[in-house]
Amino acid sequence: MRRPTVTGAGMPPALLDGVRRWLAESGAEPTPARVAQALRDQGRVLGDAEVLGAAQQLRSELVGSGPLDRLLADTSVTDVLVSAPDRVWVDRGGGLELTDVSFPDAMAVRRLAQRLAAVAGRRLDDARPWVDARLPDGTRLHAVLPPVAVGCACLSLRVVRPRAFTLDELVAAGTVPPGGDRVLRALLDARLSFLVSGGTGSGKTTLLSALLGLVGPDERIVLAEDSAELRPDHPHVVRLETRPANQEGAGLVTLEDLVRQALRMRPDRLVVGEARGSEVVHLLAALNTGHEGGSGTVHANAAADVPARLEALGTAAGLDRLALHSQLAAALSVVLHLVRDRTGRRRIAEVHVLERDPSGLVRTVPALRWGPETFVYERGWERLRGLLRAPDRGRGLREGAGG
Repeated sequence: MRRPTVTGAGMPPALLDGVRRWLAESGAEPTPARVAQALRDQGRVLGDAEVLGAAQQLRSELVGSGPLDRLLADTSVTDVLVSAPDRVWVDRGGGLELTDVSFPDAMAVRRLAQRLAAVAGRRLDDARPWVDARLPDGTRLHAVLPPVAVGCACLSLRVVRPRAFTLDELVAAGTVPPGGDRVLRALLDARLSFLVSGGTGSGKTTLLSALLGLVGPDERIVLAEDSAELRPDHPHVVRLETRPANQEGAGLVTLEDLVRQALRMRPDRLVVGEARGSEVVHLLAALNTGHEGGSGTVHANAAADVPARLEALGTAAGLDRLALHSQLAAALSVVLHLVRDRTGRRRIAEVHVLERDPSGLVRTVPALRWGPETFVYERGWERLRGLLRAPDRGRGLREGAGG
């Protein structure tokens, strides 16, 4: 009788499950020889091509990212999202695209989510049905299991580039308007403290990494992050990352802890990857004690909303409103706000400076806004130019930053 041809990609799930069990019981690596032996023990005899295909598929599942390997290897992909076995989406910078990649069933998605969580040293099961972690290659993993995720486990993978974008590349990509790089370089040279604000996926980390690459090589940058995503091209970077508690509830390291430790590490530039909790109090305090040029990111709908966002974080940590605004007025100078437009392009929508109103509260004042040819001046530009200190630099910026 003629034997049907079965490829690794099209091998029946039941057969693959049998090979998985055989490998797990024997403790063997999924080499072609071991896969062939496992298939023979199940009464299946396949040709060399089929065995190699099965070995490749199993190895991808066991030590790679399974069907997602091909997508993650694509250098244009920034995000991979799985919402169902046949619903795998990618973002290449132009919005979400549905791919032809699929899983055999919902259980295969769950297995991959749990394996990736284990690789990251995290627990993912019915008792702890979600995880937010960083994989060894830097990829950011978020996964949620049913029944919290209805129907199927949901996977979100944020790909971290091995090399940060340069500022020139961001200008070429349209994130920074022509001539806007002069403002950003002057911002770093003047050692002004700033925040990069925006929504999820707007490019905050990308922009901050590029800007940190402009810091002088003789300066020491200390990064404190929930998940180590900032990768500035700089010779002297110290990276600190939070850690969850273990199963006994011990070993928790928070972002607040990291900011405290960073202050003792002689930073020339203190950077908080994302201010989202009580660590904002320590960050503002640090920027008020001689640590110039600090920076970080924060989620906000607009630059004008940043003071309210920081106020919410600070008051939740026990700092009263007026005290927080006093700290904020002395600590921060500039907000760079990013948006992602309908075409998927990420760009700096506005640049604001901070000032105090008559009541003592801090508000932001528009200094520059996005223009297709260059930044357009707003009423806060003269204040921003004054913060940049050097009058000759300000004149150069006026020629290149707006019209």
